[in-house]
Amino acid sequence: MRTTAVLAAAMALAACALPAAAQVSININVPGVVQVAPPAPRYEAMPGPRAGFVWVPGHWQWNDRAYVWRAGHWVTARPDYSYAPGRWIQADGGWRWVEGDWRRAERAHPGGDHPGGHHCPPGQAKKGRC
Repeated sequence: MRTTAVLAAAMALAACALPAAAQVSININVPGVVQVAPPAPRYEAMPGPRAGFVWVPGHWQWNDRAYVWRAGHWVTARPDYSYAPGRWIQADGGWRWVEGDWRRAERAHPGGDHPGGHHCPPGQAKKGRC
């Protein structure tokens, strides 16, 4: 009888230890997030200026297996806009590429600043006052 009690106690202890030993590893693949940090940017000499164009610097691109270098290139300039280059940012436990975009360039106002600083009051832009 004593052997049965010892055996039952041993089985109970083993049953309690099994769930603790089992571990589940979940790798969630978030779209657009790369788990590997991008390499340091390469030095790329910018060619001389070209009228009507903006230089977009080269950057590392992820091709689903590894990083590949995309060389810099010229894009057509947009009047009243400046280009903000793309960049890698840390997000969601990995790295995400943020595309470059065009941002409205601030214009100098011949009559000085507007009462609200660089802000154009509602309705004034249509009247040509900003």
